[in-house]
Amino acid sequence: MIDSVVQGFGLVQQWLFEVVVQPVVFGLGGASLLAEAFNATGWLLVGLLQLTVMLLGIGALQRWRPIEPVTDWAAVRTDVVYTLVHQLGLFRLALFFAVDPLWDALWGWLAVQGVTGWQLDTLIAPLWPGVTDTALVSFFAYLVVFDLANYLIHRGQHQFDWWWALHAVHHSQRQMTMWTDNRNHLLDALIVDVLIVQLGHAIGVAPGQFVAAVAVSQLVENLSHANVRLGFGGLGSRLLVSPHFHRIHHAIGLGHESQGKGTLGGHNFSVLLPVWDMLFGTARFDGRPGDHATGIRDQLPEEGGRDYGRGFWAQQRLGLLRLVGRA
Repeated sequence: MIDSVVQGFGLVQQWLFEVVVQPVVFGLGGASLLAEAFNATGWLLVGLLQLTVMLLGIGALQRWRPIEPVTDWAAVRTDVVYTLVHQLGLFRLALFFAVDPLWDALWGWLAVQGVTGWQLDTLIAPLWPGVTDTALVSFFAYLVVFDLANYLIHRGQHQFDWWWALHAVHHSQRQMTMWTDNRNHLLDALIVDVLIVQLGHAIGVAPGQFVAAVAVSQLVENLSHANVRLGFGGLGSRLLVSPHFHRIHHAIGLGHESQGKGTLGGHNFSVLLPVWDMLFGTARFDGRPGDHATGIRDQLPEEGGRDYGRGFWAQQRLGLLRLVGRA
């Protein structure tokens, strides 16, 4: 099944590349960049599919049972800008040209030295002797590995002052919607992307499987940030991260603080599977979705009213200033 989906996606990607992207690249004199342009086409296609699901599916849920009325549309529009930058492949395109060649060179050098990654699908194949669709099993194994990595990365974003200075851009949104997932400082996003891509390379994830795993994770994150009063029940909420579960993570003074006022830490860091929070003692399932105001404590007027920026560029600038201790 996974192979069929990947093949179908590849055919659409090839068509979109040949009909739309390739003529544009040639017209701009970029014939030497066709490989990068083809990869970017794949991410563009994934982004368009994600936007479709968000608008038709998650957006309908938000209109059906919102947790709170949207009163700050300007803040939401800023999150839409972040989403378009990421989902339309603009951020990924920048990585293709500025960062990925460096890592490709490193992995090429390591291969020459005889150092290669593990092939996770080969390692787990003997565990499923009766399974014919091993690609499906491998895909879920990749999802679990990436999800554990995302949990640990997320803990780091809340544990280290320098990383929190960047990640705070994400938490400064006080009007959470399905668009909020992509509200991240670009340097923070770069760090996370580099870590996940290198992990994918290390465990031998095929490009198509990697794209699919990232897409599934991002869609669940879009849903978990949505302004929707939706729970998955006592069992379901422990199997998949719900909007209620993740809203606790964004709650002022609760989701990203621990051991007293202003101390980094928090609860509910998982992206897909709450099991990581349950295993590491950071899970909280209490309260109702509307109980928790979201944001950061020092944004409140009575706590100093710290400015995290209203627009995209202001948020990026202030994030860098916090990183160097000047904001």
